[in-house]
Amino acid sequence: MRIGTRGSALAVYQTNLVVDRLQSRHPDLHCEVTIISTQGDRDKETPLSIIGGQGVFIKELEHSIIARDVDCAVHSLKDLPSIVPKGLMLAAILDRHDPRDVLISRHSHGLAGLPEGARVGTSSRRRMAQLKEFRPDLEPVELRGNVDTRISKVVNGDGSEYDAAILAAAGVLRMERHDQVAEFLDISIFTPAPGQAALAVECREDDLATRALLATIHDDETASLVNVERAFLRGVGGGCRSPVAAYAERLDGGIRLRAMLADEEITMIQRVDETFEPHTAEDQAEAIAHGLVESIVR
Repeated sequence: MRIGTRGSALAVYQTNLVVDRLQSRHPDLHCEVTIISTQGDRDKETPLSIIGGQGVFIKELEHSIIARDVDCAVHSLKDLPSIVPKGLMLAAILDRHDPRDVLISRHSHGLAGLPEGARVGTSSRRRMAQLKEFRPDLEPVELRGNVDTRISKVVNGDGSEYDAAILAAAGVLRMERHDQVAEFLDISIFTPAPGQAALAVECREDDLATRALLATIHDDETASLVNVERAFLRGVGGGCRSPVAAYAERLDGGIRLRAMLADEEITMIQRVDETFEPHTAEDQAEAIAHGLVESIVR
């Protein structure tokens, strides 16, 4: 099996997790990992909202699948737009890691204890919106790069650029940078991106052999929850350019969805916290997103 991946240390680590899962179930399977450079990897300076949002980390991978240069590709699910291109499908979603965001800080406090006017690095408009809601006195500052680079700019800098940064817990923990975490941020305040901390493997719909192999590492429970989050994203009709958050979990036999949507200028932030019957959760999540979009547009 030829597997495509981005070239960052985190992406390769995550791809090796997929390879390990596959080979544990299919010991005779040989996996060949191919590094594919994406626009988001090549341009580490331009804000994501300018160079194209979520698609900047996946388009080249998807083109390689369609061109049959690779059989499948491994993605961080939060990087994927809500609509998968025609002819492709998500054949496996792996069990989820810690979905929270974390604070990396030069100071000995959590987010609530940062000094007024502190500069907080992030490339995510979702995080910028929630930061503005929780601590409007803080200054969001664009911060790109891999996990190690972003952490280093905070902890090894002179403090003139960044006092702190907000990153996904899953990436920090997978890169074994636990010691740099100042605070795990509460999901009710910093609601994650749809699909955050889950890995997805994409392949061609007509590649039945690859689909069958990937089905053996698919986690139904994680998929049922992230599909609700992605339904909300689909209802919003936006990707990384829209400040949108969604996190679903099991609660008393139902599926609880906590979600956030902000307008483009981040002057209005709307939140929902609803619990649905599992069989209607995706439809209701999408409908709620439509309602939030209408209320913000007004």
